[in-house]
Amino acid sequence: MARHRASTQSDSHTSTSSSSTPQNIPQHEINDNDLRRRWAAEISTIHNSASEAPNSFDNFARSWQRAAHFPEVAPRRSSFVLALPGDEEHGPGLSIDETRALLRQRSAPDERGLEPPFGEADYLLDYGTVDGEFDISTRTTPLLGRSYEPSYGTTVSSRISESARLHAAQLHREQQFIEADAAAAAAETDTEREPFLVKRIQHEDGSKEAIIVGQSTVPQTIFNSVNVLIGIGLLSLPLGLMYAGWLIGIPLLIFSAAATAYTAKILAKCMDVDPTLVTYADLAYISFGPHARIVTSLLFCLELMGACVALVVLFADSIDALIPGLGALRWKLICGAILIPMNFVPLRLLSLSSILGIFCCTSIVLIIFVDGIIKPESPGSLRDPARTSLLPENWSAVPLSFGLIMSPWGGHSVFPNIYKDMRHPHKYGTSLWVTYIFTFLLDLAMAVAGWLMFGPNVRDEITSNILLTVGYPNWLSVCIVAFIAIIPLTKVPLSCRPLVSTAESLCGLHPPPPTRRHDKSKPKPQPHNHSPNPFLRTVVQSTARILTICIITFIAIVFPYFDRIMAFIGASLCITICIILPVAFYLRIFGSSIPFWERVVDWVLLGVCSTMAVVGTAWAFIPRERIGLS
Repeated sequence: MARHRASTQSDSHTSTSSSSTPQNIPQHEINDNDLRRRWAAEISTIHNSASEAPNSFDNFARSWQRAAHFPEVAPRRSSFVLALPGDEEHGPGLSIDETRALLRQRSAPDERGLEPPFGEADYLLDYGTVDGEFDISTRTTPLLGRSYEPSYGTTVSSRISESARLHAAQLHREQQFIEADAAAAAAETDTEREPFLVKRIQHEDGSKEAIIVGQSTVPQTIFNSVNVLIGIGLLSLPLGLMYAGWLIGIPLLIFSAAATAYTAKILAKCMDVDPTLVTYADLAYISFGPHARIVTSLLFCLELMGACVALVVLFADSIDALIPGLGALRWKLICGAILIPMNFVPLRLLSLSSILGIFCCTSIVLIIFVDGIIKPESPGSLRDPARTSLLPENWSAVPLSFGLIMSPWGGHSVFPNIYKDMRHPHKYGTSLWVTYIFTFLLDLAMAVAGWLMFGPNVRDEITSNILLTVGYPNWLSVCIVAFIAIIPLTKVPLSCRPLVSTAESLCGLHPPPPTRRHDKSKPKPQPHNHSPNPFLRTVVQSTARILTICIITFIAIVFPYFDRIMAFIGASLCITICIILPVAFYLRIFGSSIPFWERVVDWVLLGVCSTMAVVGTAWAFIPRERIGLS
């Protein structure tokens, strides 16, 4: 494992105090989780002191890269491995038992006390590999954690339930199932992933722990969170508001924002239970066991697949409205043909372009407002609003609004990674406030403006109304179509990466992890005979990327209704992933230590949202004619 040591940092590292806590931390502080956050913040400050500006454009892209790998389903876990003196002895020739023995030795307290926690920094920029029988999860969890026995005496972890504690210990053990030559089996480095930094610290009791050093600043955290929440779901909000009416729709939108903001906060609280937790799937594991982790990962795949299908449908519908003649079917095929080469673009370049997603969605909202102000008469005018209603005109269509109004809030699968990568985790609450206020105001503006402009004639996507209505400047319509065309080109390849990795895993291939380099003077480990043929690996990977786009395009052709797709995603997946499961994790992990009034609220939230999810999902598959929709 290569050790990251900037020459400008080495002096400051070696001169740092060798005490078990940084100098600026009060000695009376006894909360391990607070200490861990302070350690991470101080290490991050040291690491970035001699580097480029923290909020540079490149660092924004790197931060988004680290957050973009959230939902991969793969039968392994690429993890951080601590680079220690003597690592050269831990080579491909060791057996799994010997490897586990080394890991146990390294995670135990160091009786010699020869390694101060803030002496020479072990910043880890490379990955090892975990390939365990039970290990089905995401790719960014640290391997080495503090021994569980001493850590559960802390303020937070002592409050968790016994089952969560047992599952967490099992997760820790599973992370130690390393096949030592797996890293050597890969000939090349996975350059697409932006690694986390990991630092080993030593506690007062002598135990050691590998913690993730957060690198993302508050602006980067807000950007990542907004980038997750702002998407095409807001284009169907006017339709959802029309189905529900003012008196039901606006409170439902407020409820969706408040409930998802609350669950995003308690997810971070659950993450603080143990430092080895990084992903949403890890929380599922320690809450309900290994099967829950698999189910959660499959839900992620369904959510990503549905989002990609909706993007293709939106692309085809919008361009067909502006340039009629070819038909939506042909435009979907054209979109698929464009997305195939985009699926081979390096993730780093896609991450750089991800800022266009926020820009495009925000610009579409602004253009719709401008169009509404410019046009003097109805339909499509804010100066002459269309007919609206306080209550639903068709009560049988109200359940469709559940999913349509919930669909823009699907970001909780990424929030644990975003929180873990924060340079100052105590500012996570502030980041959430800014994120949700901005997102809510944008969604509210879109929903209200769209319904006021078109009333009962609002379509699946509000942009289709704009493009099919005369009286707007042509150049604004062209801008809308251009922005809509850009969104799939930037978001679909990003969303496809976890799906592609899943397909590669099912085919028996893993994306090549970084090889373990102990010393630059020593040759890199060579692949063993059982390694997949490089040409075969390339063929299978290319085929998986092409087939993924083909499947998405096929589903978009078979299910062409944008509103039904968004209603299904919102009701079945967003409500489940963003509200039901986080609350269930929280209740399971903390149990009776949660205040009584909060437990009551949580159980009510579970009951209400479960009902909404079931009813909304069922309504998404009922034919339009059966519920009185033309």
